[in-house]
Amino acid sequence: MFRLKIGDRMSTKSAAQWLVGQNRFEKKKTSTSGRKNFGSAKTISITSGKGGVGKTSISLKIAKVLAQKGYKTLVIDCDYNLSNTAVKLGLPLTDNFYSLLSAQKSFDECLIKHDGYYLLSGCNGSIDLLNDSIGIEKFIIDILVSHENEFDYILLDSPAGIGRENLTLNAYSDHRFVVVTPDRSSLTDSYSLMKILSTKYGVSENHLIVNKISSQKQYKRIIKTLGDTVDKFLNTRLKVLGGIDRKDISVDQFDKILFGGEDFSLHQNFINVVEMFSEENVGTLLPISEHGQEVHLNVC
Repeated sequence: MFRLKIGDRMSTKSAAQWLVGQNRFEKKKTSTSGRKNFGSAKTISITSGKGGVGKTSISLKIAKVLAQKGYKTLVIDCDYNLSNTAVKLGLPLTDNFYSLLSAQKSFDECLIKHDGYYLLSGCNGSIDLLNDSIGIEKFIIDILVSHENEFDYILLDSPAGIGRENLTLNAYSDHRFVVVTPDRSSLTDSYSLMKILSTKYGVSENHLIVNKISSQKQYKRIIKTLGDTVDKFLNTRLKVLGGIDRKDISVDQFDKILFGGEDFSLHQNFINVVEMFSEENVGTLLPISEHGQEVHLNVC
């Protein structure tokens, strides 16, 4: 397994060459016990252009739903030094990510099993990790390469924005679930993310999850606006997986009912998202005949 060395830095050219060299689709598929499907795991990056849209909560809930359906699922917290996964789940904070990076612990020793799925949580303000953070995206991808035959799904709870680490992880993943909210800045920033992934990395397809929707009218307006903009200006496909209802409660209260399954309609939102994403039906952007006033995006 790749071990990070201070000073390891990939240029844009070398990063692109390295990604091609890591092409995981040509690897021989092998069977592994304890899994529903055989072969390499599907890697899904849960991503966004803007922070605060609910990526971590969505990542953890999707993992739980997949586990309930019998899929062996791993979540990797890629916001590796400002981790929220353990906090949201009420689990003790650990330095497992750095322990794995520095080879102090094995991969299995660093995993936490929770609600039927596995979690590799990040650190919280680790000075050691801060000093050794160059090339973290390469380390994470090395984890994927080394352990892809042990899981059905690997979810990457990615940091927001268009930093090198996030772009590289998104480009490497099999699928990208782009999370947006009705905020104009969320829509604009997510468009910018998809634009860079398309033009710089050749990413031709993304999936959309709309979080914190207040009404079906609002939901249809958002997918119409973003879908039309992507279709017009980018050579990519945007497939809609569904929406998550807005709850006028605190984030902590929301996470409690989300992970506890106390709100059936909210739980069903995620069931619908997971079921939409399947081999037979991976989401479609359906024509919307009726929608409210469109939110126009400024694109360049």
